[in-house]
Amino acid sequence: MRVSAKSDYALRALIEIAAREDGKTVSADELGRAQDIPSGFLQAILADLRKAGIVFSQRGQSGGWRLAQRPEAITVADVIRAVDGPLVSVYGLRPEAVTYNERASVLQHVWIAARDALRDVFEGVSIAQLAQRELPDEITSRTANDEAWQPH
Repeated sequence: MRVSAKSDYALRALIEIAAREDGKTVSADELGRAQDIPSGFLQAILADLRKAGIVFSQRGQSGGWRLAQRPEAITVADVIRAVDGPLVSVYGLRPEAVTYNERASVLQHVWIAARDALRDVFEGVSIAQLAQRELPDEITSRTANDEAWQPH
């Protein structure tokens, strides 16, 4: 799986919004500056997040962006799905929709297992946890293994 710039930027923007203790709206310009995200790209990402019900915008003098849900209720998986679609796709199809001949049909099981593993991680981490820099034990235990940090 590749994490797109769009997903990375979306998560960083949401962390920035959730980390604000005053709960006030944050302008897109401020988000972009704080996380070094190109303005035009960020506007498109925020529009996707708004369509998914993750953020809302407020117009006017004190306008900007705010979370539409509690940060504890928004997972990394929610954000990735909002901006990039399904966690795993094969030729643009969900893994359960892919068909192969009998010899290669075992591949579908690999794609389904990969999606399940990604769900374990991405659905187990909330924006609140990211903003507080406190990951669940299930995540930190995966990164405690030196092998996890090695490229293969």
